[in-house]
Amino acid sequence: MTVRKASLIILVMFLWAVCFPLIVAGFAYAPHLTFATLRAFLAGAALVLIALVLGRPWPKGRQAFLAIAGIGLGATTLGFLGMFMASEFVSPGIATVLANAQPLMAAALAAVVLDERLGFRGKAGLGLGFIGIIMIAAPQMGLPAAGGFGLGVAYILVAAIGITVSNVLIRALADQVDVLMAMGFQMLIGGLPLMLGAVLFEDPFSVTFSPQFILILLAISLLGSSFAYWLWSEILRTTELSHANAFAFLVPGFGLAMGATFFGETIGYLAVLGILVTLVGVALTNSDRPESKTALTDDAEKDSPAK
Repeated sequence: MTVRKASLIILVMFLWAVCFPLIVAGFAYAPHLTFATLRAFLAGAALVLIALVLGRPWPKGRQAFLAIAGIGLGATTLGFLGMFMASEFVSPGIATVLANAQPLMAAALAAVVLDERLGFRGKAGLGLGFIGIIMIAAPQMGLPAAGGFGLGVAYILVAAIGITVSNVLIRALADQVDVLMAMGFQMLIGGLPLMLGAVLFEDPFSVTFSPQFILILLAISLLGSSFAYWLWSEILRTTELSHANAFAFLVPGFGLAMGATFFGETIGYLAVLGILVTLVGVALTNSDRPESKTALTDDAEKDSPAK
């Protein structure tokens, strides 16, 4: 994997890590599902508008639309639902471990659907990455959880499964549609069930559109969703999912760094060791030689421009 590509993947993971504190901060101004709906629609509309301005082609064919709808239901409906709802019921440590089982699930699914098979080093790297996540989260596992712990775990697992399936579909669809259109439409489609839930279970008109909330909403929608998912889709055009997805183990490390930088939180020795183990795991996974018959090599795309 080239340094440029690794840097872009790390940027995506950083943007997704920033979303977690933004979600929590936004709860002071908007109900959970209403906030998630606004994020999905604003992010999707921005991508579709940019695609139209640039004259990008519309998705064609029933198969492409079904795949886009599947991505929307997985990444946006289930992913956003889990992230926004689980915070009330599950301690940060448990949520971190469960959510970051996603690269392991994605690797298993990619082996079946995409014929991407990791060798020994790749499998060992994913295992080390998950061990590192457990070490990072261990100090938080003793924190008290709110009532409804089982429901919170269910929300996290639903989000992880949704994101896993959507990543496989993004990888499979990468060369068939324009990614701006695809990611824009998947967010708009995925936002519809969230909107229905907001109407049925919340008061969507209770949102406080203060300058603070508008800034939070713009940041999480345009940077953490529109830009991040466009970039992620471009990356998956030329990168095996298991290799790129291993970088998701870095998200908790970014979260700890932001907590220490902006909120004065301390990072213990076990968390630092966990970050190091995670980095070794990511490096080991990406040093693995792909066994996929359809894998694209990094050398072939070093200088290829994004669509």
